[in-house]
Amino acid sequence: MKSKSSALLKILTVLAAVLTFFMLLFLVIYILVKGIPYLTPDLFSLKYTSENVSLMPSLINTFIMTITSLVIAAPLGIFAAIYLVEYAGKGSRLVGIIRITAETLSGIPSIVYGLFGMLFFVTALHWGMSLLAGAFTLVIMVLPLIMRTSEEALKAVPDSYREASFGLGAGKLRTIFTIVLPSAVPGILAGVILAIGRIIGETAALLYTAGTVAEVPGSLMGSGRTLALHMYVLSSEGLHMNQASATAVVILLFVLVINGLSGMVAKRIAKG
Repeated sequence: MKSKSSALLKILTVLAAVLTFFMLLFLVIYILVKGIPYLTPDLFSLKYTSENVSLMPSLINTFIMTITSLVIAAPLGIFAAIYLVEYAGKGSRLVGIIRITAETLSGIPSIVYGLFGMLFFVTALHWGMSLLAGAFTLVIMVLPLIMRTSEEALKAVPDSYREASFGLGAGKLRTIFTIVLPSAVPGILAGVILAIGRIIGETAALLYTAGTVAEVPGSLMGSGRTLALHMYVLSSEGLHMNQASATAVVILLFVLVINGLSGMVAKRIAKG
């Protein structure tokens, strides 16, 4: 009876994996087939017009938004995880509250973040529709993700590493930054990669905070659309569906390049 149950579970597991792979493969092929024929030079012009609907300003804005959000969210999330794993007492009520809060924030729809960002960053702080308001809204969105994945990565580091470091006379802070963190880098980067994917693909939150101006602003206080917003605007207008498909290809390639670079960095750090 147990052997039949095990065989059935194995079949279901393999079937789920195969279906997931083919769904992903179909999605990627569909996007490439629909979008690649419309990747024209006009689509990469430095200035957006109603004729070329260039995605280049949005690509630059996406890069700025991603870097700005990660510069703020990554250190906060990683240091919070270090506190929870290395300093906070096990079973602490504060730790429980922080974890429940992080899980609650992870489940909030992005449109709610957008409305909060509009009311707080755009209106209350008088930042207006700007890349900075959008970046801070995204920070709140991805912070729980980075914190939780970093926490799990730090927990996965064997305690023997810490004990060996303490036995050689290293202090707690030195142990964390020279032994524990380098060992946890691959797991931490996995969380950062997921955060990058969410930042690049976000539309609802940025629609109310960063705006949809199709140009590169002179500063972070200026309004500008990202690639995902650019694709959303083009598809909602219904006039440039082919260019919207081409934008989807660029988003896909952008994510793949960033994921590849992050993986290379993780491997190099792990070997070092």
